[in-house]
Amino acid sequence: MNEKARFVGINHVALEVGDVDQALDFYGRLLDFELRGRIGTSMAFIDAGDQFIAISAGRAQAADDSRHFGLVVDDADALRGALEREGVKILPGRGLDFLDPWGNRIQVVQYDEIQFTKTDAALRMLGVEGLGKTTKAEAEMREKGLL
Repeated sequence: MNEKARFVGINHVALEVGDVDQALDFYGRLLDFELRGRIGTSMAFIDAGDQFIAISAGRAQAADDSRHFGLVVDDADALRGALEREGVKILPGRGLDFLDPWGNRIQVVQYDEIQFTKTDAALRMLGVEGLGKTTKAEAEMREKGLL
């Protein structure tokens, strides 16, 4: 038996929002996603293949400054355009960060630019099969033995 457990990934992230239906509507105007399920009006689950985001009613704290989570998309420019059309302020900095209406800070990264990878089956399920990686991301992955 090991003395410590090995960190192997993230199953889901939970976001607290004021209203689950409003949050699903907001994120639905920004992203193409499938709803994995709901628990009444208090919780919903946005599917990401082998992972998910839990949306939970009951946001009480102030907006997040540096605490955030990284959301991986196939097309960051498309999301930037959707954010601009919705009038969502894109936060200053080198990336694509924004606050949702409940103060959750979201940092957007594009799939082909990072080491994060999904199985071919998960990509097929999400309808984005065949996504590749940039040369830089491939080199970083190769260096870690991931390719």
